Amino acid sequence: ILRCHTDNHEAKKRLGHVTVVVVGGTGDLARKYLWQGFFQLYADQVGKGHTFSFYGGGLSPSEKGTPLLFGILKELACPQELSAERCTLVKDQFLHLSKYHQLKTTEDYEKLSQQIKQQLGQEGMVEAGRLFYLSVPAFAYADIAEKINNTCRPPSDAWLRVVLEKPFGHNLYSAQALDKKLSDQLKEKEMYRIDHYLGKQVVSKILPFRKENKKLLDPIWNKHHIERIEIVLKETLDAKGRIQFYDQYGVIRDVLQNHLTEVMTLLLMNLPANLSNSMEILQNKLNFLASLQHVDNSNAVVGQYQAYNGEVQEELNKTNDYFSLTPTFAGVVINVNNAQYEGIPIFMTSGKALDERVSYARVLFKNNVFCIQDPKNVQCKSKQIIFYLGHGNLQYPAILVSKNLFKPELLNSGDWKEVTEYKDVNVLGLPLCDYYIQSPVTPREAYCELISHVFLGRKDSFISAEGLLASWAFWTPLLEGLSRVFPRVYPGGEANGNLLNFQLQGHQVAFSHEAVVNVINPSTEDNFQVMQGKYRSSEMVSAWAQELVERLASDLLLAAEEAIREEGQFHLALSGGSSPVALLRALALNLYTFPWRNTHIWQVDERCVPHTETGSNFRSIHDLLLQYIHIPYFNIHPMPVHLTQRLCVEEDGGPALYEKEINKHVNGSNFHYVLLGVGQDGHTASLFQDTKLENDEERLVILTESPIKPHQRMSLTFTAINRARRVGVLIMGKSKHELVSQLSRIKGESSKYPITKVQPKTGTLIWYIDYDALLG
Repeated sequence: ILRCHTDNHEAKKRLGHVTVVVVGGTGDLARKYLWQGFFQLYADQVGKGHTFSFYGGGLSPSEKGTPLLFGILKELACPQELSAERCTLVKDQFLHLSKYHQLKTTEDYEKLSQQIKQQLGQEGMVEAGRLFYLSVPAFAYADIAEKINNTCRPPSDAWLRVVLEKPFGHNLYSAQALDKKLSDQLKEKEMYRIDHYLGKQVVSKILPFRKENKKLLDPIWNKHHIERIEIVLKETLDAKGRIQFYDQYGVIRDVLQNHLTEVMTLLLMNLPANLSNSMEILQNKLNFLASLQHVDNSNAVVGQYQAYNGEVQEELNKTNDYFSLTPTFAGVVINVNNAQYEGIPIFMTSGKALDERVSYARVLFKNNVFCIQDPKNVQCKSKQIIFYLGHGNLQYPAILVSKNLFKPELLNSGDWKEVTEYKDVNVLGLPLCDYYIQSPVTPREAYCELISHVFLGRKDSFISAEGLLASWAFWTPLLEGLSRVFPRVYPGGEANGNLLNFQLQGHQVAFSHEAVVNVINPSTEDNFQVMQGKYRSSEMVSAWAQELVERLASDLLLAAEEAIREEGQFHLALSGGSSPVALLRALALNLYTFPWRNTHIWQVDERCVPHTETGSNFRSIHDLLLQYIHIPYFNIHPMPVHLTQRLCVEEDGGPALYEKEINKHVNGSNFHYVLLGVGQDGHTASLFQDTKLENDEERLVILTESPIKPHQRMSLTFTAINRARRVGVLIMGKSKHELVSQLSRIKGESSKYPITKVQPKTGTLIWYIDYDALLG
């Protein structure tokens, strides 16, 4: 059993009656952690001058809430330091002092306040303070804070402390709004924003460890000696049962923005001169957060475990065609913009449905020793300091320093010990015997520690408003950038293999391995969702047809917005054939959201028939898209296949006219986006296996011959296509499966398959392949 520890020195300064109110007192968090913490607080304080009363508050009436509350309280475990007889007595007292109280309306809070005053009057007690723990969704905070402020405040000579659970907002703007609402009702000194990671024993000792070992760390705690820093929280559990919360927040908001950011800050902020000075600690935290370099999509990778979308559909009553973009895995690389840490990559990662449960922060140092004959020599091994929060191979919290680095000073709190008996396990590449290890004498539960700190009025273990907003200011731009990114799907557990490994590529972050299609092996269609990976060494997006088209339409919108921001217009070249039909319909639905007024529509290829005939590619574009959108007439550029009442006659110079028009309107003749399809024979645009291009390498538009009617065509050349900023290749249908399989086995170009000649020189190629074409 984990026990709490309370420093009694400060508690004795203020004696009197303390009222504890747990709002949401019969919920999961209260059942698992909070009541155990308050029971152990009472066990520590009983007989030391304070008296207590405890209320579990909830929306339910008393006849329903009371049995729920006492069902929880009867299961409370005894602290280790209490004998069985003593524990029975203390527990009976605790239950006698505990009550359920409905807290739904303003009147309910008024009645609670009257009940507290009546009890104090009857028993002749002086009120020391009131502690409200809000174990409720964040949207209820402002309303409850208003009720407490208006009807349930203690007298002015007693303290009020209100504990708030994360999440504190959804982004910077919602956090600012929540902070404004709360600060209208409560003073900053009255609010205790809890992050249970700050109550973990190892996390609470990061600054003391740095202080105790300052002389040893100062020379090496910088960019000249540190190779990289890793801050990791891996979970084996999924989000099932928490989907209503989790799908709104995802792994970055749930873990990285708060828990892991706090750990990073404690590791790298300037060490305060006085560890008891909460204002100095806060200011140093803010200074560090301000020094972080901006992060965007290029600094992060995201994933989602395969079963997640099905859980969302089930728990949120979504239809089978719904898919969520909420990431359950994230890897982010952060850099610090100051002279001490500049250039040190900070790898921060967390995820659900991974291969093990473990959490740690690792500082890996550079090692310049090269061992030729004795690689087991301690000087040849990794130099590292690990703040190990628990679970994993080690199973207990500890601070580990590799023996080839230095021997650390023992933390002098009296609660820590040096570990000298080693299990036969490895921790991050080294056996335990290669570390100096310090560990808590007695493991303690984080919530228990923090409840003790609230009682004592210690704010250094809690999140300040300034620190909260500074963290959100850092993370919000990345969250906005990732909001439309499709996470990589992973199967979960050990089956993930190397699928989620990520690495630095210059200043960017990318997955280390291509997504392998067969890692997802669903029994039904409903288990599939959008998947990203590699195909022919380029990016690939795959999904069922409808989702794939929606994704492509979304990507086109993003490309259009980017081009218009940079150049004021967007040049889009659309291919003919059957593949784009569904896309054109989807684009037509974006009548008001797509920036059509600044978009130019071009043709990739055209059949040599009048534009009014049904076989015309332009007729198809018109009927499916152009007639529905508000686009200036002069922004539409059909291929001139019908000149001087003749169709595609070389002497009429149609290709040269279209090329001249491209050169006139398109900057550098580089389209922003070229969308292609692929025929079953591997042709693309109207460029076929027998199309002769040797003498047309500089031309942008040519006449070609198709093996099927109508034979005559006009087409952009590979030169024009490969100049584009982005090229999308859309392949759909089971009839294309054999082609997709063949192309996947061909490296480089093949004269048999013209599509292999699509290789943008400086742009990006993305394959959009539906599951029918990909898997058959």
